Amino acid sequence: MFWKKGSGVPSKDAVLKELSKVKGPDLKGDIVSLGLVSDVFISDGRVAFSITVPAERAQELEPLRQAAEKVVTEMPGVEKAMVALTAERAPGAKPPSGAPTGSPVRPAPSAAQATSVPPPMQARARAQAPKAGDTQKPGVPGVKKIIAVASGKGGVGKSTTTCNLALALQANGLKVGVLDADIYGPSIPRLFRVTGKPEPVSGRILKPLEGYGVKVMSMGFLVDEETPMIWRGPMVISAITQMLREVAWGDLDVLVVDMPPGTGDAQLTMAQNVPLAGAVIVSTPQDLALIDARKGLNMFRRVDVPVLGIVENMSYFLCPDCGGRHDIFGHGGAKAEAEKLGVPFLGEVPLDMVIREKSDSGTPVVVTDPDGTHSAVYKEIAARVWGELERQDAEADRAPPKIVIED
Repeated sequence: MFWKKGSGVPSKDAVLKELSKVKGPDLKGDIVSLGLVSDVFISDGRVAFSITVPAERAQELEPLRQAAEKVVTEMPGVEKAMVALTAERAPGAKPPSGAPTGSPVRPAPSAAQATSVPPPMQARARAQAPKAGDTQKPGVPGVKKIIAVASGKGGVGKSTTTCNLALALQANGLKVGVLDADIYGPSIPRLFRVTGKPEPVSGRILKPLEGYGVKVMSMGFLVDEETPMIWRGPMVISAITQMLREVAWGDLDVLVVDMPPGTGDAQLTMAQNVPLAGAVIVSTPQDLALIDARKGLNMFRRVDVPVLGIVENMSYFLCPDCGGRHDIFGHGGAKAEAEKLGVPFLGEVPLDMVIREKSDSGTPVVVTDPDGTHSAVYKEIAARVWGELERQDAEADRAPPKIVIED
């Protein structure tokens, strides 16, 4: 997946010149002159772009995507090419060959599609969705459980919770990995104080980096911290899928996924294509945050992913000077919401300068102060999360009752 082809990074014009060698749909014209190639993103030897195709032909035109990927990866200086098919046409782009003039590239979604799968995802959803007769989503080799840590909105401390939850699960005796699925704002490299680039193990398979004994993978390892990721939905989906399935995770008891905020492409990709054992919802106590947390929780429920519980982050503030407690964002809102929705309440994490400082410095409290009060909070939350997973296993293994019909 990552390898050197030579020195020097190609320009966008050079990439487009190579892509002009790739024939368009039905072998007429080329994908560049037809206006099917999105803006080309180049960063440190990595090239990313998308190709616009009709939604109904996405699976059929997968060889076109592979051909484009091949010509770019063979360019000197290119370490990796990430190419995605998208069913949305950029303004002004020409329709694919054979499409009637003025006809839309993407058919209007039905009411059911509009409520379940956003339009940009429909093509990939068709290609990746389990076929008729499949009973299980494909798992990740060696990984026993995959859980998502999610929030309805940003700024509630989801990534900090993910980091300390993963370390707490490890402290409780489990083998743990963390996948940073927040493509636009990856925080895991800083939280675990890990730098460097993943090395290839074999073919496209990468070796994850490691922080405090936890295996980690993030887009932050592949792109400079200050480089913005200006990607459309299908490219995000492709990146998450590769980081999940093309990584040598080894034997893990649990893989914790730090989800981006909201209920968009990344969340649906994980929910529809990965056998998630459950989701942990992070919220602050105030009503505005709880409204969005409720949306995130209901999204997982609609796609049949168990909600393991809610964490109330920044639950209260203990003044370091006077020792007094202050409910800056209110208090108990997440607990009340959990009771209302019938899901477990996993615990309260205080708003504390120590947690913030340790997170910013990449020295999480569970590692630097394993016997402290904050670590105890995270370890208790981790124990409750694992308890919910074990309860699910017990219910799944429970034999159905025998029905005896007597005359």
